[in-house]
Amino acid sequence: MRYIIDHDLHIHSFGSMCSKAPEQTPARIVQYAVDEGFTTVGLSDHFWDELVPMPRGGWGPDFYTSQNWPHICAQLPLPTREGIRFLFGAEVDMTLDGTVGVSEERLAQMDYCLISISHFHCTDFTIRAEDAATAEGKARVLLDKLEELLSRPLPWHKIGLAHLVGQKVSGGDPDFHCEVLRLVQGERLTGLFKKAAKLGVGIELNTATFSFGNDAEREAVTAFYAHAKACGCKFFFGSDAHAPFQWEHHKERAQAMADALELTEEDIFRL
Repeated sequence: MRYIIDHDLHIHSFGSMCSKAPEQTPARIVQYAVDEGFTTVGLSDHFWDELVPMPRGGWGPDFYTSQNWPHICAQLPLPTREGIRFLFGAEVDMTLDGTVGVSEERLAQMDYCLISISHFHCTDFTIRAEDAATAEGKARVLLDKLEELLSRPLPWHKIGLAHLVGQKVSGGDPDFHCEVLRLVQGERLTGLFKKAAKLGVGIELNTATFSFGNDAEREAVTAFYAHAKACGCKFFFGSDAHAPFQWEHHKERAQAMADALELTEEDIFRL
């Protein structure tokens, strides 16, 4: 049976430094869930755990130092509404040296955690500038970081892999994006997707990245996630919204991708 979108697990509040939208509050997020008929939403502000040493370099320290555990916990307790699960999570980065910005202790205290390996606009923090300059470099780093992350002993039942591909990878150039996606496809990616499926990690379908520059980019992104589905991966949807207006196309884009991938309830990652 066709899957009907009922959740959004990637939402930022004004607590994320890049939000700049004071109206993006937990209460407003709950109202969004009511308006869209969702049963589950998640708060996933940008976060770096102060229990994890932060590598120096790039913009990371400037961006993350204030976005620590007390900072994201300032949103608690989350408001409640009958029929809606409002989950407390965070979005953390994996740096170019393989450091993941969350400790085992904090993971135990969150409902879920989104890990990004693909913030490739953050040069010298998540990727070296020389690797970010070429499609070959980005493809290699994406596969290397995915392999390294999947080797970690994490509580995979509550981990989502945020926006594996998209504008953060491509820099907004659809032809460059298609080339990166062509280069990552192959036996190595198949093995990694099969491992992800076995671990039980969720793969995010991030609707903020579904604004395609041309049909070729749409087809390449759809093929990437179809490959994951064929390997047994489970998916969840996220708007990556930092302000209320960014929810406008989430449900429409999510439904279009769910239909393109022929997703059913069996394909959905459930926390």
